[in-house]
Amino acid sequence: MSKHPSQYPFLTTSTSTTIGSSTSHFILQTDTGVHQLPLGALPELGISFIRVTWVDLTNTVRYRVLPLSYFYRLLQSQQPGLTVTKSVMGLVLDSMAEGFGPIGEYIYAVDLSSLRVCAYAPGNASVLGFFQAKTDVGKELDTPVCPRTTLQRIIRQAEETLHAKFLVGAETEFVLLKSTAPPVPVNSQGWCASGALMSGAVETQVMEEIAKALVDAGIELQVFHSEAVNGQYEVVTGPLPPLEAADVLVHTRETIYNIAHKHGLRATLAPRLRKNKYGSGAHVHISVQKSPGSPPSPVWSEKPPLTRIEAQFLAGLLEHLPAVSALTLPLPQSYGRMIDGMHAGGTWVCWGVDNREAPIRLTNETRPKSKNFEVKTVDGTSNPYLVLAGLLAAGIIGIRDKLHLVHENCGDGRTAAEMTRDERMSKGIHRRLPSDIGMARKYLLEDEKLKALLGEEAVRVFVRVNEVSLSLLLSSTLEKAINRDGETEDTNETRLIETY
Repeated sequence: MSKHPSQYPFLTTSTSTTIGSSTSHFILQTDTGVHQLPLGALPELGISFIRVTWVDLTNTVRYRVLPLSYFYRLLQSQQPGLTVTKSVMGLVLDSMAEGFGPIGEYIYAVDLSSLRVCAYAPGNASVLGFFQAKTDVGKELDTPVCPRTTLQRIIRQAEETLHAKFLVGAETEFVLLKSTAPPVPVNSQGWCASGALMSGAVETQVMEEIAKALVDAGIELQVFHSEAVNGQYEVVTGPLPPLEAADVLVHTRETIYNIAHKHGLRATLAPRLRKNKYGSGAHVHISVQKSPGSPPSPVWSEKPPLTRIEAQFLAGLLEHLPAVSALTLPLPQSYGRMIDGMHAGGTWVCWGVDNREAPIRLTNETRPKSKNFEVKTVDGTSNPYLVLAGLLAAGIIGIRDKLHLVHENCGDGRTAAEMTRDERMSKGIHRRLPSDIGMARKYLLEDEKLKALLGEEAVRVFVRVNEVSLSLLLSSTLEKAINRDGETEDTNETRLIETY
């Protein structure tokens, strides 16, 4: 008799898969501690299939399904992974971005540390990986267009050169719909309303199943509740190292989509539906500290309490936030949420203690162990690896260049939008965030320091997928794929919902 996945919810390897070899044991984290099991224990968990999963530049989750027996054979190969066409990063729904063609392949090398049971799909587990060059052993394998590789490289660089470490937590907001054409939410309840989780209601069943599936997958679920928009909910997961946090976010979204679908509903991460006042965000919480064993960072300010490394990280984040917006807010529709007065971060580049109208909010400022920066300029249409790569790169530039934090705390009762020009200038607030994706792409292409850290080619490829196609007007390839000629706004919105 197979064991239920909740008995062994999270599987990872003690060392990463390398060319020509594979690990034979997993580290399993359970409520009773950390355990080591042989790779062959997967059948004991009832696993028959492995979903080899990746996320492309349009934030589309893609996977191939392997029978467990073939997955085991794959791990014994010289370069364990699948061959995938090099056009993989140029796919835009059913179209192909300019510059991508049918010639060439990558190896998608599986990363066993990401192996996780899909509690929402009994008998399945998923594993992520890295796109690598299809080359001889001993040669350079990393490819600059792989978002997961980019994030891993930036994390390692921060640890090795700056002795900086990060933890990342995530919020996932989404709307549950009974239909998509037209969009009809499951209820008309609001923020934390008891009526949004009534006993026996389909939405209550969906949310409780999502919660159980996340816990069974070894993910720290901290809370779920209804949000401000009709039929809207939020799931909050706990802090993890950045690469693992991005992996968990992918798994969380797949869990939400699949369980909603099972109950005949559609879950959408669309930034904002036209009839709704508020939108759906994907806020990330980032804490930064010195690596264990390195000298602690000295105090930079007492009120609000910030260490020097935190102040430098924040200074870099603010300096490069307009450029990073191209990665964190990748759709034209993303900017319909980023409006003053929406509790979504507003339009001014600033930060504040517990200020929900600032794009960066300092939370738990008096508690060193849980203090973090909440970044609100993120939504669920963005690739989580590129989001964290961009945000961390911006902060790392601040630490590396020892930037001085010139923006003062915007948390003393008035938001930046409510201040006069002179009041904003006195706090160092003088720039606005981009108001559309075209402006954000321009900022990204002009930010030489950010491009150097992310990788010139990675930025060029991202922009190529996200930019002008046939029109002289700025409209992204993805926008053109969603907003097709002759379609009404209702049809466009339905296509957005069914894509995200």
